[in-house]
Amino acid sequence: ALVVRFLTKRFIGDYEANTGALYSRKFTIDGEQISLQVQDTPFVSLEDDTDTICCQEQINRSIYWADGFVFVYSITDYESFRVLRPLHQHIRRIHPNANIPLLLMANKGDLLRARQVSSKEGLQLAGELGGTYCEVSARENCEGVHEAFQQLCQELSRSGGSCNGEKRRGLHLVRPKSPNMQDLKRRLKQALTSKGKSATTL
Repeated sequence: ALVVRFLTKRFIGDYEANTGALYSRKFTIDGEQISLQVQDTPFVSLEDDTDTICCQEQINRSIYWADGFVFVYSITDYESFRVLRPLHQHIRRIHPNANIPLLLMANKGDLLRARQVSSKEGLQLAGELGGTYCEVSARENCEGVHEAFQQLCQELSRSGGSCNGEKRRGLHLVRPKSPNMQDLKRRLKQALTSKGKSATTL
């Protein structure tokens, strides 16, 4: 929902299962145009009663290529917050020496009555991981989502986006295929169609 909100400014609550698609967006940061590629990765979870993450190979490939990371959790789901520290440790094992920009994004800021993770906990974790923190609502605050991603773009622009180039070349990894905006439009159309059908049956 956050990626769609960022790329299209639209919010749709129900989507088909995440396939880990790659999308592209151009920004002008400090007078310079940059091209941002967003890899919308599948869900990461913890293994049963451990602090070890269950990570698909597609996510590992994305980690090798990434110049920056957005860690998203729901303020109404403590388990989604608990997975972030082990995920960061996993990333550091892949990039032990790189200084990669990190944004910790707390979503569902409109559901304060159901909050399970406090803003203080989010800020503390962001400080511990060396990232920045923001609390947003994909449903209600398009501007907040856009500003958060733009802040990360500014950090990427300052860092030059080349912190792990040597590692990439050494691994001989295949670059992900070209950005898939057509797939995003298809997913949006499908979600809108299914919502329309539901409204008709009701």
